[in-house]
Amino acid sequence: MLEIVKVIPNSVAREIGIVPGDFILKINSESINDQLDYRFNSAEEYIELLVQRGDEQILFEIEKEYEEDIGLDLQEMKMKSCGNNCVFCFVYQNPAGMRKALYFKDEDYRYSFLYGHYVTLTTVNDAELRRIVKQQLSPLYISVHSTEEKTRKLLLGIKKDDRLLEKIDYLVKGGIELHAQIVLCPGINDGIIFDQTVEDLKQFYPGIKSIAIVPVGLTKHRNDLFELRLHTNNELQNMIDYTNDYRKKLKKQLGTSFIYLADEFYIKAGTSFPSAEYYDGFYQIENGVGEFRDMIDNFDNNHNTMSTEINTPAHITWVTGKLAAESLEKFIVSKLKVIKNLSIDLISIKNNFYGENITISGLLTGQDIYEQLNGKELGDIVFLPPKVLNAESLFLDNWTISMLEEKLDTKFYVYKDEITEIADVINNIRKSL
Repeated sequence: MLEIVKVIPNSVAREIGIVPGDFILKINSESINDQLDYRFNSAEEYIELLVQRGDEQILFEIEKEYEEDIGLDLQEMKMKSCGNNCVFCFVYQNPAGMRKALYFKDEDYRYSFLYGHYVTLTTVNDAELRRIVKQQLSPLYISVHSTEEKTRKLLLGIKKDDRLLEKIDYLVKGGIELHAQIVLCPGINDGIIFDQTVEDLKQFYPGIKSIAIVPVGLTKHRNDLFELRLHTNNELQNMIDYTNDYRKKLKKQLGTSFIYLADEFYIKAGTSFPSAEYYDGFYQIENGVGEFRDMIDNFDNNHNTMSTEINTPAHITWVTGKLAAESLEKFIVSKLKVIKNLSIDLISIKNNFYGENITISGLLTGQDIYEQLNGKELGDIVFLPPKVLNAESLFLDNWTISMLEEKLDTKFYVYKDEITEIADVINNIRKSL
């Protein structure tokens, strides 16, 4: 049963008399439990929609175009929680006193389909597997980490074999495209364990389209947690070299490179980013795999359309995490600095909240930004990196943009993923001065 929250004006639903507060029970005799059930079952040109209104049940017969939206906003899906105890889980590495949502561990294949969340499939049951195939919830993003049973149990904190490869086999035979990730923990799932994982997964290509390899991230809040360590710079470089050779073999076997290292390997090892060809279809760019290469290439393709001079002097402070600072300066900011009358200061923020090992921009907090900008000449506007705010426009520590603006008496702007947007922002600054 699914509640109707809003009926769109001038829609089919409004015309036939559906109202907010009604509950959808069934479509074409199929029970409706969430938005995906609704979307899948309402696609046909003719549907019978059974609605509960108070104590009354009403059957609406609707003729429409195929996949036409009849105009309903439905209640949000309640995300399913995760029962694993992954040794590197970031939730366990949060300090005490944060908002409740930051301690919630999600494990929901529906959100994997809708938004690219990574799920382990440990608790997905046979009925859910059948639903995924029936409704073609594809692609899905799977956290594998290891296919060797003992290592997988250790990493995920589970006691029983979760039949991962059986589930993958069922899904790919049902036409579901999968993208896998391995969070690489030195001394645990690298070496021969890594090789076994890749070899086990490659048999499902092209059902499994890609594997992203991401180095483990550790905060300073790890008291009483499983002992892990970060990669050394040499280990990062060795992994780059090793996977480059491995990719050549996979290319011959599969026609694709199949495995892709996250940008963090290259930045921390001090090695140049691969070309765009390395990433094939940039399958896991949202996972930080090829994000910098895509950003650099997009900027290079578009920044020449910007003016070489602005009439009124403008001063921008650009905030970033430690990880991105050198690359941003080299590939982006240095090229913007040639614009006459434009001054840009790039400031990298040390993550005191989570510890200096956490260097990505998306985990910066409002208080760290404030403390490290306070007392500096910030100019006309401060750029903040994408993903520092949640859907409610809150930093991880519950600070807001308005708090920063009030305390620092400067306008702040969070730019989106497309770095070319910076050109538009700069031009708007020029017009406003």
